[in-house]
Order: sequence, then C-alpha cells, then structure tokens
Amino acid sequence: MKRPRIGRLSSERARLTTLYGGMLVLAGALLTGLVYFLVRQGLYSSISTAVTTAVPAKPLSPPWRMPTPAASASAASPMPTFGVTSDDVTQGLAVTKISDVAEQAALSRLLTVSVIVLFVYAALSIFLAWWMAGRVLHPVAVITGTARRLSGENLHERIALDAPPGELKQLADTFDEMLGRIEQLVGAQQRFAANAAHELRTPLAVQRAAAEIGLDGEPDARQVARIRKKLIAVADDSEQLIEGLLLLATSEHGLERREPIALDVVADAVAEGLAGRAAERDVTLTVRAEPLTVYGDGVLLDRLLHNLVANAVHYNVKEGGRVELRTGPEGVEVTNTGPAVPPDTVPHLFEPFRRLRERTHARGEGAGLGLSIVAAIARAHGAEVSAEANGDGGGLTVRVRFPPRG
Repeated sequence: MKRPRIGRLSSERARLTTLYGGMLVLAGALLTGLVYFLVRQGLYSSISTAVTTAVPAKPLSPPWRMPTPAASASAASPMPTFGVTSDDVTQGLAVTKISDVAEQAALSRLLTVSVIVLFVYAALSIFLAWWMAGRVLHPVAVITGTARRLSGENLHERIALDAPPGELKQLADTFDEMLGRIEQLVGAQQRFAANAAHELRTPLAVQRAAAEIGLDGEPDARQVARIRKKLIAVADDSEQLIEGLLLLATSEHGLERREPIALDVVADAVAEGLAGRAAERDVTLTVRAEPLTVYGDGVLLDRLLHNLVANAVHYNVKEGGRVELRTGPEGVEVTNTGPAVPPDTVPHLFEPFRRLRERTHARGEGAGLGLSIVAAIARAHGAEVSAEANGDGGGLTVRVRFPPRG
C-alpha cells in the first residue's frame, strides 16, 4: 500500500522538479547568451586597442592600405605615399590579423567555458529543484501518512506539524481541528449507542422480571392488576424513549418545510399545557411573551419550547421554585430555580442521555433526551443554544438565539 503513495508523491515531486529545474536552466541559458552577445559586440575593438598599444611603433592613421593611382597617370610616374610608408601598412595588417585571431580564440574559449558552466549549472539546478520539491512536499507526506493511520481507535493522534507559518502549516492545523471535531462526534455517537442500548434494555428486563416473577404460579386478581400496572408503566416509558429517539433523528435530518411561526403564541400555549404539572411540583410558572416570529417547522418549535419548560419544571426540586419563560427579539430564554449546576457540566447537558445526576429508573424520571432534542431542533432552524448556571442561587438559564430573518 505504500508504493502507490510514494509513486504519487514522487510524481508530484517530478513535476515540481521539472518546473523549478526548467525555469533555472532557462534563466541560465538566457544569461549565458546575453553575456556572449555583449562580449562579442565590443571584443574586437578592445583587442585592437590593446594590441596597438602594446606594439612599439608610431601611431597609425587609418586607412592602412595604399591608395589606388589615378587611371590617367603614366606607369613611370612615381606613386604618391600620402605620408604612409610600407612599414606602416605592414604594421596595420599585423594588428588587424592579430585582432581577428585573438577575437576568434577568445570567443571560442568563452563559448566552450559557457557551455560547460551551463551544463554544470543545469545539473546543479535539477538537483536543487529535486531537493526543494521534497522539502515542499514533506508536510503533504506527513498529512497523508497520518490520514492513512487514523481509525476509530487512534483518532486522538494529531499531525502537529512543526513548520513556519504558511499555507501547508495552515492546512495541517485545519486537519488537526477537523480530527478533533470527528473525535468528538465519534465519541458522542458511541456514547449515544451505548446509552440507547442500555435505556432500551432496562424496560425489557423489567417487563421480563415482572412477567416471570409476578405471574409465577397462580396469581390472584390483585397481583395481576399490580403486574399489569407495572407493565403498562414500563411500556409508557419505552414508548416515550422511542418517540424521543425518533424526534431526535427527525430533527437531525433538517427541515422539510418552513413557515412563519409566532413563538410568543406557542409559548403561551406551552405554558398553559404545563401549568398543571408545575402546580403539582409547587412551581410558579410565569410567561413574558413579546412578539417573536420564526420561520420553521411549527411542530418542532412547539416541542422545543415544551422540552425547555418541562425540563425546567421537572428539575426544579426547590420548594416554591420558579420557572420563567421569555420570548422576544433576542430569542427564547427559560430560567428556573433548583440545585446548583457545576459550570463544567453545563455544556454536556445537551448530549443525549446526559443528566445532572445518575438515573435511578424511578417512575417519570425521563430518558435524558430533552435538552439534546432542543439542541437538534435549534440546529435544524439555524439557531444557537447556550446554557448558563445561575450561580449560588441554583438552577439553569437556557437561551435559544434564532438567526435574523433575511
């Protein structure tokens, strides 16, 4: 499995090497050609000047050739010299010849050395390009190797790339953050599966025990009635748990329809429906409903408010406790009195089957899905849910902020 990975990385490395090396070789070739052209342009005059200066003779004035006699002059007439002797002509021809030979030799030497240097430069450029490409692709190899090693058992591993700030460092840090989120999601899913299995297994065990023990032998009518009542209660709890799981799954899948919902009206209806339960627990339930319209699913939003208020009433164990429900432009807020909630426990209350205290399987205790369903419905509507412990006074304040209407 490693050979394809190395092959892919080597392929990218070869492409980068070709790109970097080709650019460097092209730049070297252009530089060599430019230097050769510039040197050739002024080389002859430089050599001529140097040779003329080095030869110990009187100065020469061009041209260094004999003038052509006039056609009308007789053959016996003496040839004018214009002040140029034969020695001068010989010296000029020697300087010209030497300059030509020196120019050709210098250009030939320059070309030979330039080609050799260019080949050495090309080889060095390709080597450096290969090394640079390897350095650039090293973080990619680290990220790829880490991704291949990851599984459900080692999601705690991180890349932790030790590199200067840059795009690849940012990519590695983003990958680490993604791994953290995946680890949390996988952990929550595993806890959810384990807790759901436990919650569903408990009522089945109770039903089985009641049927085997309570109906063993020849039970009388009172015993049958008691077992019947127990089985019905367990079935109600199981039905409530299953409905909660289905509602949680429905909320996680998003919304199928959206329509304007007046949450202030829904809040009054929810408070009226839970007034009896609050009175049984000696809890004062008050509503401050200012206009609030949200686009979403009316059934799910009704369940969101119902779960918030029911949860606040249920866990308000303080005598003469209070629950207050507010709606307004800032969203929904539910505050209750009750036991002190540790601040580090508050974020976990929105996870499925999480409770402030361990479950005792008492009648009406609930499955621990209330706030998790609230969080799922809020996410489906693009809202944010937050909770805050009330401090020394005890209780909890839960807020739901809906996005502005666009």
